[in-house]
Amino acid sequence: MQVNHKRVVRIMQEDNLLALQPKRFKVTTNSNHKFEVYLNLAARMKLTGINQLWVADITYIRLKAEFVYLAVILDGFSRKVVGWALDRTLAVRLTIGALQRAIESRQPEPGLVHHSDRGFQYAHAEYIAILEKYHMVPSMSRPANPYDNASCESFMKTLKREEIYAHDKYDDLEHLRANIEEFIEEYYNRQRLHSAVGYRLPEEFEQQAESKAESRSATMVFFENEDENRQRKSAASLGKGATSPPSPDPLTY
Repeated sequence: MQVNHKRVVRIMQEDNLLALQPKRFKVTTNSNHKFEVYLNLAARMKLTGINQLWVADITYIRLKAEFVYLAVILDGFSRKVVGWALDRTLAVRLTIGALQRAIESRQPEPGLVHHSDRGFQYAHAEYIAILEKYHMVPSMSRPANPYDNASCESFMKTLKREEIYAHDKYDDLEHLRANIEEFIEEYYNRQRLHSAVGYRLPEEFEQQAESKAESRSATMVFFENEDENRQRKSAASLGKGATSPPSPDPLTY
């Protein structure tokens, strides 16, 4: 059916319908760089407490006259935002600002796994040097696989739906910064219930976990070799007395 766009507008106005234009998408991840990428450790970890896995990501926010960028770090165990930074550029100083804020607030012990995408901001030598200084282990997502960073993606979606799109108009960068700080520190971490932690508050969940924790060590599970798995099944089928070799214990660091 061929219809003039003016007629569509008139009919929509008669029914009090409003057309919303999709906002322009802004790419924040550039994995085409010369820096080293690291093995994905986050998918293999079984967390037992805080400061075992941090998950980092970047998103963009559109102001009236410009795009600005937000870098965030979440604790993978409690989903609490432990560090964030806001800037006008995607330079490495953005992610470094969030990382330094997280380190100052949490003071993590050596061995923490820092997981991110393969963007140059996280692979940059200056960023990796800070991880090494505090004895953190870098981990990066597989190419084109957002599920490894799902907790951060979920936070970004919540932030935009419940704060950014709800207000939609910020005077300038400092106005946005104040609103984001209030959203994260006062609402998201201390008032909003999270399904991932049993519909509890991240702050409350961490306190309960700390009071019950007997060990702060996470376990890391590696996938079985297919040949060994077939041999184990064959040995078990030989007879009642045949036993399969024991599976290796998970790696604990």
